Amino acid sequence: MSDDPTLRLTDFVRQNAIFQRLLEISLALNSTLALKPLLSEILTATCEIVDSEAASLLLYVTNADELRFVASNTPGENHEALLGTAVPVEGSVAGQIARENRPIIIQNADQDERIYRSVDIRIGFHTRSLLGVPMHVKGKVIGVLEALNKRSGSWTEEDARYATILASHAAVAIQNARQTEALRKAYAELDKLDKLKTDFIAIASHELRTPLSVILGYASFLKEDAQGEVSELASAVLNSALQLRSIIEDMTNLRFLHQGTLETHRENLSAAQVVRTALGELQALAQAKGQRLVLNLEQDAPICVDRAKIGMALVNVLNNAVKFTPQGGEIRISLEQRRREVWIRVADSGIGIPPDLLDKIFEEFFQAEDHMTRRHNGMGIGLSIARGMVEAHGGRIWAESGGTGRGSVFTIALPLAEQAD
Repeated sequence: MSDDPTLRLTDFVRQNAIFQRLLEISLALNSTLALKPLLSEILTATCEIVDSEAASLLLYVTNADELRFVASNTPGENHEALLGTAVPVEGSVAGQIARENRPIIIQNADQDERIYRSVDIRIGFHTRSLLGVPMHVKGKVIGVLEALNKRSGSWTEEDARYATILASHAAVAIQNARQTEALRKAYAELDKLDKLKTDFIAIASHELRTPLSVILGYASFLKEDAQGEVSELASAVLNSALQLRSIIEDMTNLRFLHQGTLETHRENLSAAQVVRTALGELQALAQAKGQRLVLNLEQDAPICVDRAKIGMALVNVLNNAVKFTPQGGEIRISLEQRRREVWIRVADSGIGIPPDLLDKIFEEFFQAEDHMTRRHNGMGIGLSIARGMVEAHGGRIWAESGGTGRGSVFTIALPLAEQAD
């Protein structure tokens, strides 16, 4: 540095301006993930800070083993034609920078054979001098930043340091943009899969209704008119058809929950009334398994709900308890009135739930048992439907368990009638 105070002050002002510009780029980098304007800002800053006519960014393409231009601000109308242009790794300055992972300064490009002249010809630009630095992400070279044609004087080591900082900004911007794009594609793929699942449910439930109606009709006629073994066989067919109809209804309700089109027709009911109605559908099944049902409905409370929808939620929870409680087990159903809610609790002495699965059991199509070896039938949508129905009423549902073999407790919390929205 010169001993002249005026020159020292000038250098200080210039360095301060450069650091201010670098700070602006850093702030811009952290405030947006839009890659194109960020790269344009970095190229403009490069020209300002190292005093060049133009700047370009090239990225390394692994499969093709070449560098390609992704941004440039070279003057003239043809600079857009540069984007996507390939530059070989061997025999080019940019390739040497990437291979050797170091800055390269060329003060007189007219006498350097490494300058890739086909690019100049393509865009009508003449490269007189060049400063190039590698771009890194986690220690790996992903591309090259080039500054072209020093406006005055020669390139300095200080220019190379500033260009290296700008190349780091560019690398971070590109990495963030790539990760954002990968995340966007992943979300788009998930949305596509979710739509496929919903469409399948809609088509399957619709197409199964017509043949199922025929089966139910003929099975009902056979059961009424036939006697002996034929009547028993007709009853088996009818029961299986009814079970299939229940599955179709579950699939339809699940689709409505996905689409947010589930309609509710609410009325004031007592919680005990809802429990007794649901129990009526499963009492015979519990008795067939020799299970003991214990009711404690003393803390009854009014709720404003859709009778069918909440009834379905409770039936699904009760069916889950009956299914996973062994022969001769016990199921307790109780009501507990809270300040703003009534809790319907279903406690069983069944197989229990591991702690890590307490939340997963409410996910669609989740099966705690392996599908190849499981002992209990079902599609794994009953509890997810129950959760959807309860939440549609502004309520909550959760499960508790001491672990495998220690039973489970399911709680449905519903707003009291005067609290219901």
